[in-house]
Amino acid sequence: MGPGPEQQRLSPAERANLVAYLDGELTEAESRAIATKLTQSPTARREVEALERTWELLEHLPRPQAPDDFTERTLTEVRRLDARGGQLDSAFATAAGRVARALAWLGGAAAALGVGYAATYWLWPNPTARLARDLSVAEHLEEYRDVGTFDFLKELAASPEFLTDPND
Repeated sequence: MGPGPEQQRLSPAERANLVAYLDGELTEAESRAIATKLTQSPTARREVEALERTWELLEHLPRPQAPDDFTERTLTEVRRLDARGGQLDSAFATAAGRVARALAWLGGAAAALGVGYAATYWLWPNPTARLARDLSVAEHLEEYRDVGTFDFLKELAASPEFLTDPND
């Protein structure tokens, strides 16, 4: 069984909206949902209080100041880039060229892999196929070893027990 309403923590979505809640930037329904949870759960209230204390401590830190000429330098740089025009286009073209080269290398590697696989498949002897082709020989190998030579087979074929024509 889960924790009771007094033990409920804020959900990840509610925790993400907590700063907006404290600043009054949420919709009425979202604010009401968080406020209801805060009134029912001391655990959730402690989370909010910890966040508020954190914001208060941040207020004591010195705030960084931008240099006086920051705005002017930024606008000058924007104008300079705008006057040069195709800066973004050339950056895009450079990136597109890199992507095209990478794709070409990838395609070349895939083609080489395919050619290598095909060459291995068609040109390299397959030991499994050879075994399958010679299976009947392998199954009777002990009998062939007992025979010894072809002369014995010729004598055997000429013997009356192994006549090929039953009418003879």
